[in-house]
Amino acid sequence: MDLLLLAVLLGSYVRPSRSVDPQPVFTIRDLTLSIEPGADVTRDTNVTLRCRALVSTSGPVVLTREYTISKDGSAIYTKTSLSSEDLLYALPRSRFSNTGRYQCSVRVEDKRRSSPVKKLTVTGLAEPTLQLNKGVVSEGEEITATCSAPGETGSIFFYFYDNSTDVAEQHENSNQTKVKFHLSSVGVHKIHCRYSVLLTPGSQDSKVSNGVVVSVKELPIVPVLEVAPEHQIFEGDPLTVRCYINAQHQLPGGVELYLSQGSRLLSHGAPSINHSMVALAQQPGELECKLEMGNVVKVARKTISVIELFSVPTVSVSPTDVFQRQLMTLTCRSEHVAPERLSREELRYSLVPAEHLLYPRAKGVFTGEALEHHFNYTCAAEAKGIVKHSHTLTVRPKVAVSVPKISVEGRAILGRPVKILCESDSGSPPINYTLLKGNIKLDTVEVRLPSERAVFMVTISSPAEMSRFMCEASNGPKDPPLSRRLNTTVVEPLSDATLTVIPNLSEISEGDHLYLICGVKGSPPITFKWYRSGQATPVHTTMANKNHTDFQIPLLSKDHSGEYHCEAINYANFIHSEPVIIAVRLALWKKALIGCVGLLAASVLVLVCVLCFRAKRGAAALYDGTEGRVTNGVRDSAASLPADISNRSSYSIPATV
Repeated sequence: MDLLLLAVLLGSYVRPSRSVDPQPVFTIRDLTLSIEPGADVTRDTNVTLRCRALVSTSGPVVLTREYTISKDGSAIYTKTSLSSEDLLYALPRSRFSNTGRYQCSVRVEDKRRSSPVKKLTVTGLAEPTLQLNKGVVSEGEEITATCSAPGETGSIFFYFYDNSTDVAEQHENSNQTKVKFHLSSVGVHKIHCRYSVLLTPGSQDSKVSNGVVVSVKELPIVPVLEVAPEHQIFEGDPLTVRCYINAQHQLPGGVELYLSQGSRLLSHGAPSINHSMVALAQQPGELECKLEMGNVVKVARKTISVIELFSVPTVSVSPTDVFQRQLMTLTCRSEHVAPERLSREELRYSLVPAEHLLYPRAKGVFTGEALEHHFNYTCAAEAKGIVKHSHTLTVRPKVAVSVPKISVEGRAILGRPVKILCESDSGSPPINYTLLKGNIKLDTVEVRLPSERAVFMVTISSPAEMSRFMCEASNGPKDPPLSRRLNTTVVEPLSDATLTVIPNLSEISEGDHLYLICGVKGSPPITFKWYRSGQATPVHTTMANKNHTDFQIPLLSKDHSGEYHCEAINYANFIHSEPVIIAVRLALWKKALIGCVGLLAASVLVLVCVLCFRAKRGAAALYDGTEGRVTNGVRDSAASLPADISNRSSYSIPATV
């Protein structure tokens, strides 16, 4: 029974359906970043960055928030939270290295939002401290210095100074560094340090640390330099030089001596150096004995004065401006000689190189022809085994100027300025060009550049003047060559343009052969153009090598009537003639024909009138019908004639009537 009841109860039980949570709807309303207690603080201030996210949801669903704090674009802190409380990021006892641009961002599910950027500025650096491992050292002994920047972080550069001289530099990513260095000189030194915290894009420098005093004691060891002889040293004298160490105690190891003269190392060794040499005036007069022992350097110097036996020779050429193949003289001479050691007769002079092709004429004097190209000459003076060379003298033989050529640039036009050119194909500048007219020198121009021409401006009044011009060229003492006479064409400007008409203007008729002759004064070639009024382009153009030419119209017609003028052009100018009017008349045969036609027309008219009159009379006679009537009719007609005719007894009637 109980089992049956249980089955019924189980059968009547309906399993409820499982509910599915809907996807939550949310939005990030706002995200802010604040700096507490403020954006500008001093070092050791406790700073807190507060990131506040305001998120609205559609229900009581808990959302996971992922916060990120960034500094200067790089993430420095990340935290995941299920709480809606603000995210706090602490910067305890802030330092300058905490200065930067901060930003907070939050990601909820697939949504992300970032706050505006906030700038934090921390000012002030800790004062550095300096410690040295020793307070008293000997020359060359090493010192260890420790510089600290208490509490500072970041990338730090440390600097160490001996008074104001920089002696060491070190970069660390911690707030302390150690360096080792040597002090350069004997005496009391004050050491201090400072540091800079590097922060992109700049840095901040600390104050200077405390100063620590170090005493450097001199080692009882010095170099000694001796030279013999010490006085009245002449060129060529033998010298003995000694460089050695003067030490009060036993010499330490690692000591080295160096003997040098200028940039030339003469010898080295220890504990003593002996060196022999010949005194030379032109070499540096200072000798140096240098002692090196580790970082310790000590120097002894001595200047020796060497008296010259003879001075460095000089070389000169005569004449100064020498021409190719011209005889020239080179003189070689030492101006000063030490008479107590040397006489001038002992000096010997020579020229180098040997290819100079000059022969000695006297002591230090050499003569010969100048070469055709540049050549370098050096004089050598020698006495008692000492040789001295002069500065190199470069002789550049000049090229004699060639016969100049005279010409005209452009065209020579009468009455206008003409540019005359004078030029030589060869010759060393400077060259003086002189323009002559006959035997009269007009002007001189100096040319200093190769291939440059002399330019002269003249004005001529007649063509014959041009042939009187010549030019001469000079670049040395020789007689200047003279050019040929100027041979060029002179263009005379055009003038007096006339237009001649053949036949005579009053006799021009249709069918005539017309000649329009244009003539001018001036130089050919000349371009002639004929124009007709009303037309912009010429009706005819021709070029002639004479002062006149014509334009022909073989068969005139009335259409050729009009106003004509001609224009002439040459290299100097252009002019035009006065206009002429061409009136083409009728031909004679046409006039005769018109007269004949007129007479014929008049004759026909008279004939027609006579015929009409006779026809009228004949018609009247036929109308009467009889001869007697006719007679009466005649009589009647006669009665009607004028009295002077009717009264004439001799008047007769024509037979036809």
